[in-house]
Amino acid sequence: MERLGTGIGWRPEIADAVERMPGIDWVETVAENVCPGHLPESLRRLRERGVTVVPHGVSLGLGGADRPDEGRLAALAERVEALGSPLVTEHIAFVRAGGALTATPHLEAGHLLPVPRTRDALDVLCENVRIAQEALPVPLAVENIAALISWPGEEMTEGQFLYELADRTGVRLLIDVANLHTNHVNRAEDPAKALAELPLEAIAYVHVAGGFERDGVWHDSHAHPVPRPVLDVLTDLASRVSPPGVLLERDENFPEPAELEAELASIRRAVEAGAVERVKAEVRAAGHAVAARRPGAAPGGWSEVRADVPARSDGATEQGQETGAAGATRGATGRPEHTGTDEARQRLGVAQAALLSALVAGTPVPEGFDRARVGVQARALAAKRADVVAKVAPELPEVLGADYRTAFLAYAQTQPMTGGYRRDALTFAEHLLSAGRPGDAAARRELREWWLERSGPAPRSRRPVRRLARATRKALLRR
Repeated sequence: MERLGTGIGWRPEIADAVERMPGIDWVETVAENVCPGHLPESLRRLRERGVTVVPHGVSLGLGGADRPDEGRLAALAERVEALGSPLVTEHIAFVRAGGALTATPHLEAGHLLPVPRTRDALDVLCENVRIAQEALPVPLAVENIAALISWPGEEMTEGQFLYELADRTGVRLLIDVANLHTNHVNRAEDPAKALAELPLEAIAYVHVAGGFERDGVWHDSHAHPVPRPVLDVLTDLASRVSPPGVLLERDENFPEPAELEAELASIRRAVEAGAVERVKAEVRAAGHAVAARRPGAAPGGWSEVRADVPARSDGATEQGQETGAAGATRGATGRPEHTGTDEARQRLGVAQAALLSALVAGTPVPEGFDRARVGVQARALAAKRADVVAKVAPELPEVLGADYRTAFLAYAQTQPMTGGYRRDALTFAEHLLSAGRPGDAAARRELREWWLERSGPAPRSRRPVRRLARATRKALLRR
């Protein structure tokens, strides 16, 4: 695997700062935010300097019940080629549910939601990953996600689930240590146990990010400084394997460049501390091996390990494992894989649709889920919808003023997202207008003009000029 080094998530808000930062070996950009024919000049300059750019997808939904959409895969492949990237990454998550597979309404989460760690979900995920691998021009790596909720009846730990996924598909892993910490707080899962179970040799790179805790729940915000417990998980990982790359993610509430550089320095120190521990462990292991070869060494020690069985990086052996080409027919447990996933897709689809409906449409919480946690997740999804719609349609909070957020959250309680954030913005405006809102007649006229400009059969001429003038004023004020 290519050595990437130390990187940072490229975002337009910090593009200039990233270009000036010392010691940045590579950057990662959200794939869906890049137009292949019109790359941002900052990314072009970084590429010309030899800085690697990796596209990070968020919308494939590889953990969903449906097979990956061919159009989304083609768009992701186009971005890979435009950026000249050595690999591409996505998430082990579902982002939509319902539709033809389950004969239920199609719903969009607008967020990454956890996949149940069951055999059905694993079989579906493995097939989806293989479909993606065949469609993409470079190796794929998939990321473990953070979760507020746990699925009932799970059959594997996170480490076991990821191990089998990598074993059966050969996919690389993007390990997010902040997400391991999140799952430790929210789901009582031990990060050290997860790391011990992972196929560390499959790691492509590592994510590090910040968050915050409220009422016993950790929120993976990507908008706060990286806390010490996350750095400790990174050190633990680096004590087991040398990660090919480590990247700092920050998506909102951007601090001054000096603070980001300080966080990158903390990340480097955490990796170095892990490397020191790894070297110490290797020295101790070598000493034990020498002692075990001496006459009279106690039975059952290192001398009893079969020399013809290669050791895994976590100290286990691969005896009885079938990997590589053989892994396509038998998994890490030695049991045959399913050759067809239609029934598993149906079962998974029904379960995911029921959960997503409870989260975004207010239907009853499926049996076995923690109702309080589902409520926390539902409120978080609605809040994220409000934030993202405000970004993709900034005219809406301008027109509605202080009433925007209250009005949107009320709308979101009864109107689930079904077609992405831009469609959501239009539906929200239509919802308000049909109710005779806003109350101010001038604001209502402006909202109607905005809606007609974007939902009608042809653009209206006045609005583009007004939008251009507004954008120009903002740009001048920022100088």
